[in-house]
Amino acid sequence: MHKLWHSVVLLVVCSVAIVAAAHAGETPDKTDEQTPLPQAYALPEDYKPIETHPKPGEGIQKYAEDAQSGAQANFGVQPIHDNEIFATLLVDRLEFQSREWTGAFVWDATGWVGTDYNKLYLESEGTILPNQLHVDEAMLELYYGRAVTKFWDIRAGVRWDVEPKPERVYAALGILGLAPYWFEVEANAYLSDQGNVTARLEVEYDIQITQRWILQPRFETNVAFQDVRKYNIGAGFNDFELGVRLRFEEARQYAPYIGLSWNRKLGETAKLANFDGEDISQLSVVLGLRLWFF
Repeated sequence: MHKLWHSVVLLVVCSVAIVAAAHAGETPDKTDEQTPLPQAYALPEDYKPIETHPKPGEGIQKYAEDAQSGAQANFGVQPIHDNEIFATLLVDRLEFQSREWTGAFVWDATGWVGTDYNKLYLESEGTILPNQLHVDEAMLELYYGRAVTKFWDIRAGVRWDVEPKPERVYAALGILGLAPYWFEVEANAYLSDQGNVTARLEVEYDIQITQRWILQPRFETNVAFQDVRKYNIGAGFNDFELGVRLRFEEARQYAPYIGLSWNRKLGETAKLANFDGEDISQLSVVLGLRLWFF
């Protein structure tokens, strides 16, 4: 009897454990529960999802393929604005330089018109001495430029030195573009009508302090491959200009600036200038305006 009682109790306990374990494995079914959307995002009562079968579109093609041979093969393709003719004019420097307080007005402007690959450049640089009411230096350059890489143009053209007298004309060949790390580089070699060979290198770099304040270091140097006594030019490096300008771009089209410029004659050219009583080194405070038209 005692064993039978124990068996009944054990059977009841096992049954209760089995039922409890079965209920413990169950999880509340929340799939049927839906969080109501806010009234602003509630869908209309007659809303039904629509099944669509979008077709893949066609890739954009250029109006004229580069180096395409034969007849035009992309008629009927919508053109994009590529290889259009553009034009711009940049007056990079229009400034007054103190030059030991005697003063000088300096201009440096570049304009071009053309497409992505072919451009026609017109450049001008010069100096006016206001105390003498005299144009000290004036130069015009005309180039045809051809893009040979994404960031570089090869240019060929002519340079005309209007001042100082007598006038000189050069054949010019050079490169213009962006070096790695965004250095703007212009390098030209010149052959004058009298057979003299010279070269010029200009390097600029824009340091964007803020969206409107930009600091621009600038370096320029001239080299002659022979003496030209008529113009007090000696063979070798003639001079360099090292400057820094801080401009404020109120708009991209115009930006006033202030800075410093140091001009120094070098080598044989410095000796010739010293012999004539000219200053071989000048430190100037500059105040100017940068203009951009397009």
